[in-house]
Amino acid sequence: MHIAKVLVFSTACLVGATVSTAAAEPPVRPTLLDFIALWLDARYQLGFPSSPPDIIALPQAELAARRYGEGSPAAPDDIVALYDKEARAILVSSDWSAGSFAELSILVHEMVHHLQDESGMVFACPAQREKLAYHAQDEWLKLFDQDLEAAFGIDPALILVATACVH
Repeated sequence: MHIAKVLVFSTACLVGATVSTAAAEPPVRPTLLDFIALWLDARYQLGFPSSPPDIIALPQAELAARRYGEGSPAAPDDIVALYDKEARAILVSSDWSAGSFAELSILVHEMVHHLQDESGMVFACPAQREKLAYHAQDEWLKLFDQDLEAAFGIDPALILVATACVH
């Protein structure tokens, strides 16, 4: 069976699974973020989070302001999501719908940052932490016969520049 079909089947089974921890407690149902965290840990040994991040939808202009500062000349639609370390939240664009593998890959990218933060990873510069996030996102997309370039126009040269420390 093709890996993408197995993954979709596995996700459906995982989401539908019921795990009882005690007779008096309600069943625990794994979330999509749990599944992504398990996949990231199996693939990159990032560990499992002590708690999942919140997912908060914001207008793209606010995402751009948080990323680049108020009044930045950056186009607001250049930012589709951010990880807010202080809030322990994935901030997504208000038009994000999780309706495609590409949109789900955004959670993969931001979940890498959540797990990096939880594990206390230290980087030479903020851009360096993006390298693994882009790699994991691209690997996720490849499970579904897609890639970063086709889905988002992000090619290897752009990733090289975006993940380089420029001290």
